[in-house]
Amino acid sequence: MKLGKNLNGSLRKSGSDFLQNNIDASPARSLDGSFRKSKSVISAHSISGISASSQIIPTSRRMYKMLKDFRRKLVDLELFTQSLEDWVLEKSLADPPSGKQSFRSPFLMDELCRLDLALEGVLFQQLCRMPCSSYAFDDLKEDEFLAVEDFLHAIVNGLWRTFWHKSGPLPFFLSCPRHPGSKFYSVEKAISRGRIDELCGLSLMSKTGNDLHVHWDQVMEFALFRSEILSGNDLKLSPSSICEALFYGIHVLISRSLSKYCTIGNDSIFVLVFDSKFGGVIKLGGDLGKLEFNSANPYQSVVEWLKCHAEINVSSVDQIWNKLGNASWGDLGTLQVILATFYSIVQWNGPPRKSIASLASDHSLRLQKRRLEYRLIGNGNAPVPFQQASHEQGEIVEVEQSDNPYSRKRASRLKLKQGEILVLEDQRQGQKSFQVQESLALGNHFIYIAVSVDNPTELLTVYVGAHPSRLEPSWEDMSLWYQVQRQTKVLNTLRQEGVSSKYLPEIIASGRILHSGSCKKQTPGGCCDHPLCGTPILVTSPVGEPLSLVLAHDGPLSSEEATQCCRDCLVALRTAALVNVQHGDICPENIVCIVNTQGTRSKLSYMPISWGRAVLEDRDSPAINLQFSSSHALQHGKLCPSSDAESLVYLLYFVCGGTMEQVDSIESALQWRERNWAKRSIQQQLGEISALLKAFADYVDSLCGTPYPVDYEIWLKRLNRAVDGSTDRGKMIEEVAITLRLEDVAESSGTSGGGT
Repeated sequence: MKLGKNLNGSLRKSGSDFLQNNIDASPARSLDGSFRKSKSVISAHSISGISASSQIIPTSRRMYKMLKDFRRKLVDLELFTQSLEDWVLEKSLADPPSGKQSFRSPFLMDELCRLDLALEGVLFQQLCRMPCSSYAFDDLKEDEFLAVEDFLHAIVNGLWRTFWHKSGPLPFFLSCPRHPGSKFYSVEKAISRGRIDELCGLSLMSKTGNDLHVHWDQVMEFALFRSEILSGNDLKLSPSSICEALFYGIHVLISRSLSKYCTIGNDSIFVLVFDSKFGGVIKLGGDLGKLEFNSANPYQSVVEWLKCHAEINVSSVDQIWNKLGNASWGDLGTLQVILATFYSIVQWNGPPRKSIASLASDHSLRLQKRRLEYRLIGNGNAPVPFQQASHEQGEIVEVEQSDNPYSRKRASRLKLKQGEILVLEDQRQGQKSFQVQESLALGNHFIYIAVSVDNPTELLTVYVGAHPSRLEPSWEDMSLWYQVQRQTKVLNTLRQEGVSSKYLPEIIASGRILHSGSCKKQTPGGCCDHPLCGTPILVTSPVGEPLSLVLAHDGPLSSEEATQCCRDCLVALRTAALVNVQHGDICPENIVCIVNTQGTRSKLSYMPISWGRAVLEDRDSPAINLQFSSSHALQHGKLCPSSDAESLVYLLYFVCGGTMEQVDSIESALQWRERNWAKRSIQQQLGEISALLKAFADYVDSLCGTPYPVDYEIWLKRLNRAVDGSTDRGKMIEEVAITLRLEDVAESSGTSGGGT
């Protein structure tokens, strides 16, 4: 007789792909302040929500009878608490520095932060408020249970509609037991029968077919409700609260093990612990096969199992309901409850259609939209929250330390002013000086136009990164790292491999900024407390105007301009592809229009810049742009051989006047692509501009998502003929063997100046 299916079976197989993309398994900060790896039976790169102690459930008839007898005898909560409370108190007071291990949190702080970003815009609405009065009247307890029930319903409904299915019935419901083994009631039925005082909490139950009877093996998650859960004045669960939560948790695990129908892993359960203000989460897991049954003292048996074989995680306690009885959605306490419920649903219903990571990745898009509402003032360069007070001409802006989060952000996005002198320490070329001429705001960073003090006739592009001590692990701040350090590495790699082209940026200098005055850095590669000391910098040539600004000023490109843009970009992509490098972030901000003056005539050319998200090897990830990324990149987070060409088609469609729908998720972005390719809307728009561009779009459509490379040669011949009138003129690729010494190439950090 098999009593349950292990999570190492069906759920691991179906959930691994989703979970590997959901939460990274790198060491992360836990709520208890420690650093550890997230454990899970699902995947080595999985979420930590499902226990790591999955074992084969005992199947012998003797074990079945033993557990059944054990469940029947383990009914006295007071006796259970007396047997366990001293040990729980000792664990709760344990001091990690002294070597005594306390209960760890079931969640990593990174998980909660990512969930917070994923739930932006998701509506959780609790209609039944938690009573504000502290007087324990009977009718008050009725309102409290109704409030908890509505709170949990809002969570499960919001999670299911957001991550699994937008419509259809919920596959679970809420019900209330009076004690272990008792029948379940709805809150309304318990109130009508006068049994509200007997209820111990609420259970999230899985629906099983048409069976009208509710059983304990259907409990997905248990919510314990008590009058008080705090340990004195400390924001942590009291030992009695933990004991009672474990009491119900062990009953759920035993019931699952005894079930003939339960098909999920039986080794872990989340127990939510509430009073009328606060809440916390306990996770209990373990192999019941190691439970040594003592018929004379079953309580001692379970206590020994909990001490020696169970995995018990206890979260911090935080406020759930404010003084008006409203749930504090987005606060730490509520996020812990939501994440525990999310993991419980995953355990029973499998991985969601949308992952937490995919929804969290949309945060940067929402942030950029919000910044557009208040960013541009005056000359369109200064972001309002980051704007500095006026400074003397040529002065380098310094930012004082402050608790204000805007001040911390401002330090990593210094706004340099016209006329300022930047002194750069380049390991290959020594010290070089550049003077800022102009600044451009692109996305959430600035690029600068400057001239070399030694050769002020040539305009150069300058990228300034974030100070090493202020680079925060967020998508916005990491973009500076990609713009400077990573782009330096990519461009140096191209040079080292011996390829060059007039359609690829050329590194003029790279290294770190030297500030005026004395420097107190301890090592040559270190930095001092000065806000500019050691800040990475990259200087490239030539200078151009981003297509996004060209379109804003002059409108869509003409047929000739669009055709040349396609040709020039393909030359650059083909040159990089010679050494297996893909750009990975083709969009209007990353294509510049360059004016080449030859005598009295001016000629335009186009160049892909911002190579920081380029893919050099399989482990590299491209940028995710809902408007311009390829379908393969959106679906898999990786590039296929035609991804850059597909992004170029979307770019051409946009610069030729095509309408880009404002999508807000990866799913809607993929739907837009599928719909427009199916209707041939992209080809029709390009066909109005150029039959050649329409043919190119048809060709790329046939390659999308396939392993076949783009035939650059044939399309460059056709485009050269259209742009220059022959197949020979306009052949701009120069594949030059460049012999570079190892020390001439940037270090793995991406800077040649001992980058960070």
